[in-house]
Amino acid sequence: MLRAMVVAQPPSCSAAVRAAANKKPPSQLPKKTQRRKPTKNTTHGFGGKKKEPVWQCVNNCGACCKLDKGPNFPSPDEIFEDPSDVQLYKSLIGEDGWCVHYDKSSRKCSIYAERPYFCRVEPEIFDKLYGIDKKKFNKEACSCCVDTIKAVYGTHSEELEKFNHAIWSSGSK
Repeated sequence: MLRAMVVAQPPSCSAAVRAAANKKPPSQLPKKTQRRKPTKNTTHGFGGKKKEPVWQCVNNCGACCKLDKGPNFPSPDEIFEDPSDVQLYKSLIGEDGWCVHYDKSSRKCSIYAERPYFCRVEPEIFDKLYGIDKKKFNKEACSCCVDTIKAVYGTHSEELEKFNHAIWSSGSK
């Protein structure tokens, strides 16, 4: 998924993932220092509601398929409780750090329909792996994707621009 990079601060989703792996309750998670995104309950102006980003996968991104993310992201051993999940994840990492099933020319997963459960961005998976409540899934999924895309493609990448446009254009009003 991610290329090793020198980052001044670990990605925000990394804190949530590490805390979940270490079984820390949400009250012990570090406070985010980044700009907060508005939520559905936030009002703006004369009672109008601000938009909330709506998570969605963006075609031809593939940032999550860079499996060797480097030291600023949790390792498979920190994420998974089941040793067979750790072993499966590690077996998917190619020599270049990308998933062996990711086709770089088409920028698509060759086993998408049969991909492992941990490759799916779904509320149940985020709850199981990271302890992210269903109500917080959307916000956390968006945050994790932004962090991953930035680490793989950069903060001024076309992939990040496409993702931000997608999640903010379909948000609720």
